[in-house]
Amino acid sequence: MPNPTDTPDSQHNKPSQSEVDHSPKPAHATTGSSTTPKSRLTKSTNRTPKLVANGSRAFVWYILALVIVIIDQWTKWLAETKLTFHDPVPVIEPFLNWTLAYNYGAAFSFLADAGGWQKWFFSGLALLMSLFLIIYLIKAPRKATLLSFGLALVLGGAVGNLIDRLLHGHVIDFIHVHYADVWHYPIFNIADIGISIGVLLIVIDMLFLEKKREMPRS
Repeated sequence: MPNPTDTPDSQHNKPSQSEVDHSPKPAHATTGSSTTPKSRLTKSTNRTPKLVANGSRAFVWYILALVIVIIDQWTKWLAETKLTFHDPVPVIEPFLNWTLAYNYGAAFSFLADAGGWQKWFFSGLALLMSLFLIIYLIKAPRKATLLSFGLALVLGGAVGNLIDRLLHGHVIDFIHVHYADVWHYPIFNIADIGISIGVLLIVIDMLFLEKKREMPRS
C-alpha cells in the first residue's frame, strides 16, 4: 500500500534499489581505522625500545674502548718523552724492557718497508673495522657479555693505533718482552694488548658460549 505522504514526484525521485551503491567500502572509510595491519604496528612500536636498550648497553662498551684509547695514547706519549729511540731501559731483568720503536707496517712489522702506501691502507682498514665494531656492539646479543667485552677491547686498540698512523705515519711501540739475548718478542703497545685479548675473548665466546645462547629454552 503506497504511503499517503508520497507524492508521484517524490516516488519518481527516489533511487531504485538497483541504483543503490552496494560496493564494499574500505575499512578506513566506514570505521575510520587505518589499513595498516596490527602486527606491523606492533613490530614498529616494539623495535624502537629495543634499539634504545641496545644502544644504552653499547654505550658502556664504548666507554671501555675509550679508556683503552686514553691509556694507550698516554703511555705512548710517556714513551716518546722519556725514552730514546731503540735504547732499551731494563724493567724486569732479563724479561722486560721499555724500548721505543716505530712500526710503519702491521703486526710484527708486516709491510713495514712497503714505501709509504701501507700507512693509508692500514688506516683505512682500521677505520672500517672500527665502524663495523661500533655498529656490531649495538646489535650484539644482550647476554653476550664476553663477546661485547672482547669487541670493545679490539675497538679501543684499533682506534689507538689508527690515531698513531694518522698523526705520525707509524705506530709507537715500547713494550719489549724477551729472554736475555736469546729470544725477543716483537715490540708492542697497549693497543696491541687490547686487540690480542679482545680477539681471544671473541674466539672463546664463539667456541663455547654462542651455541648455548642459541639453544632453545626448555
